[in-house]
Amino acid sequence: MGFYDLSKEERNQLVEKINQDITYDLASNETENIVKYFSDEDTYIRKTGYLAIGKIFYSRLELQKVILSTLTSLLKSNIDKVRQTVVNAAGEIGKFHFDKVQSFFDTGLFDDHHSVRNAVIGSVKKMGEKNPVPVLAWQKPI
Repeated sequence: MGFYDLSKEERNQLVEKINQDITYDLASNETENIVKYFSDEDTYIRKTGYLAIGKIFYSRLELQKVILSTLTSLLKSNIDKVRQTVVNAAGEIGKFHFDKVQSFFDTGLFDDHHSVRNAVIGSVKKMGEKNPVPVLAWQKPI
């Protein structure tokens, strides 16, 4: 059943569960739930996952290093949806801390899968709207 097949109340409950599961994984140094949500076929489940990472990054400062190391590890996944969602999660962080996530875009820009490269483009656009100076300064030498 897709995200938008659920009632508004059920969606809100699912979002809360995803937030709790991802927080649990990060606090426990695990990735089982994160991978489950990041690889889901439903775009909106994946989006809820990467938005959760962004919220946790800003609300639980003690988990910031764990988040960055977890995302770094997951960027090496053989599942393209996981890599795509990692880039989107990095984009949420990069809205205000581009320097901490620039390497995700350096890597994702040259990913073999088009969805990961497209996630870089989408994230750069979102980050540029919030914090354009460091994003516009970012470039790959030719």
